[in-house]
Amino acid sequence: MPLHIIKLCVGVSEIGELADFQNARLKRGEVLFHKTRMMPRRQSEVLDDGSLYWVIKGAVQVRQLITDIVPFVDEDGIKRCRLMLHNDLIATRPQPRRPFQGWRYLKPDDAPADIGLYDRNNQDLPAAMHAELIELGLL
Repeated sequence: MPLHIIKLCVGVSEIGELADFQNARLKRGEVLFHKTRMMPRRQSEVLDDGSLYWVIKGAVQVRQLITDIVPFVDEDGIKRCRLMLHNDLIATRPQPRRPFQGWRYLKPDDAPADIGLYDRNNQDLPAAMHAELIELGLL
């Protein structure tokens, strides 16, 4: 059974901003990853189809599959790791989350349900209205 990781997406106000940022990296030929100081001790569980759930504006809104966890030492000699991410963003039902530092494990039973693959070109509603309609149970 997979174990997930949850992380605040600092500086991003909607999924579209995260998508734009990541698409720019992909166009430059870069791979997607999140750099962190703490190496997950439960790495094998995370790599068993675990995802990184992003908290945007106080709610979990999107996730990405974690494809690998790569340890490295940065230029200052500090041990870190990269959570290598799949290119697809999968929108989730918004789930409120209070701010926290770093990342946390997220059990599958506590993870929000998927809405589907996020497609920036197929978003008919503004993000705030979309989130409110989901909260009201209308989507």
